[in-house]
Parts: sequence; C-alpha cells; structure tokens
Amino acid sequence: MSADGTGTDDTDFLARRFEAHRGHLRAVAHRMLGSTAEAEDAVQEAWFRMSRSDTSRVDNLGGWLTTVVGRVCLDMLRSRKSRAEEPLDTAAAPPGGPAQGSAGAVPRPVDPEQDALLADSVGVALLVVLDTLTPAERLAFVLHDLFGVPYEEVAAVVDRTPAAARQLASRARRRVQGAEVPEHDRALRRRQWAVVDAFLAAAREGDFEGLLDVLDPDVIARSEAGVTTGAAAVARGASTFGSAALGARPAPVARHALVDGAPGTVVLVDGRVERALRFAFVRDRIAVIDIVTEPERVARLDIESA
Repeated sequence: MSADGTGTDDTDFLARRFEAHRGHLRAVAHRMLGSTAEAEDAVQEAWFRMSRSDTSRVDNLGGWLTTVVGRVCLDMLRSRKSRAEEPLDTAAAPPGGPAQGSAGAVPRPVDPEQDALLADSVGVALLVVLDTLTPAERLAFVLHDLFGVPYEEVAAVVDRTPAAARQLASRARRRVQGAEVPEHDRALRRRQWAVVDAFLAAAREGDFEGLLDVLDPDVIARSEAGVTTGAAAVARGASTFGSAALGARPAPVARHALVDGAPGTVVLVDGRVERALRFAFVRDRIAVIDIVTEPERVARLDIESA
C-alpha cells in the first residue's frame, strides 16, 4: 500500500493504461509547445493528475488525457507569453531525452523509432507558424485540426463556448495558411488551387517526386484511419489520398470547395458530398491535409463552392 492509500497493483494498472497513450500525448504537447523538455514536463503533469483522479468511469481515457495535456500546455504557453520567453530547445534537443518529474513519476520507456517519428513530424517551419498564434488559437488549431478533438471539448479547455472555439481554430487556420496576405488576394488563392491540383494529379499518377514538390517537409495528413507525418511518408501513401479524392464508387464528381474556410476538394456521389479533403499551406506548399469520410463528420463541415 502506498502512502496515499493506493495499492501497488492499482498503480501499476494505471501506469500501463497511461503508457498506452504516452506517444500520442507527447505528440500533442510537442506541437503545442515546440519544446521537447517542456512536452515531457506536460506529459508528466498529466500522469500526476491522472494518478490523483478517479478515472474508473472515463469511457475514453485517451480523449480525457488529451484534454488534460491541452490544459497543461495552455497554462505553460500563457506563462511563457507573460514572461516573453522562448522555448529553450525548439530545434536543438532530441525528443529522446529523459523524462522530467519527481519521485513516483512513470518512467518513460526508450523508443528510438517513436522519437524519430516525433522529430520528423514537428519541423521548424510549422513551429514558426504556430508561434505566431495566441495560446488559445494554438490549442484550438492543434487539438481540432491536427488531432480531431471536437469543438465542444476544445471549448472546455479554453473556457469558451463551442462557437468561440470554432472561431479560434478558424483564425489559427487562416494564419497557418498564410493569412498575412488578405483573404481576398486572388493570386494567393490561384496558387493554392494550383498546388491542390498538382497534388491530386501526382497522387493519381503515382508521381513520387511530383508529390514531394508540392508537400511541405513537415506535412501532416490526417484521416479517420490515423495521422501520417513527413513529406516522404505522405507521398508514399498518396495513392490512398488520391483514391479518397476520386472516390471509390462509380462516376464520382470531384470539385474545388472551401472546406471550413480552407481550400479543398469535395467528392459528390449522386449529388451528395461523400468525402472532403481540406488543405492548409506554408509558403505555397501543402502543410496539412485533412481527409474526412465519416458521414457525421462530413455533415458538420462548412462547405462552400469555390
């Protein structure tokens, strides 16, 4: 029996449950904070909070932990902004450093492959863009656009309404797309549509080099099946993305559309939107691809003709 009355077996069980989600939590924290050491601190704090909470009735532990890490990171970003600090190791420290925390913290197992994937997935270009966002905008964008957390849950973290959380994510999304150029700049939109068309054409043709030409090195592709990071990995899976754009059924119609305000492609079957691809850009390259196929998620998208 431990000092706080928790049995050793119970603690071990909690630790195993937490470890199953550690990689995901580190990815969320690193995108939020841009610092390996701070990300480890945030994940460790999530463990402390979990170990002091009754999670027996939590149906979705991964989602619960994601929101906990989000709150921790939001506090850290706000504290950093108030002190005008920069993360100490944005580009220098390797993700494989030792976990930080006090006695009793869960030891972090060494996983070189996971560390390498994390390092590849969060590059300097995207972090520079994220650093231009307010803490609340950054959290809304990272949780919703990169990890699919519903606006209702994002709202609880930032203490706003779901509508306000959606606005935060929308502002962040425009910034990530390069919104320092006015939205009405037609030349910008033409360049973005040209990049989208080049991506889809290269995906259909299996043109690996062509895909690399239009993908940011730190591109993130997200679908209901999971997240793919890095230009090479996204290019290798581009045949899947091309199939998603064209649709699997006979006679689909693919059209340009603004999907949640961002350039994208929708696939219509019998006049109904069956799936959508949404793109975000950094320096005229695709930095984020969001592939939505689940009917309920498609129905929630804000789709406008382009």
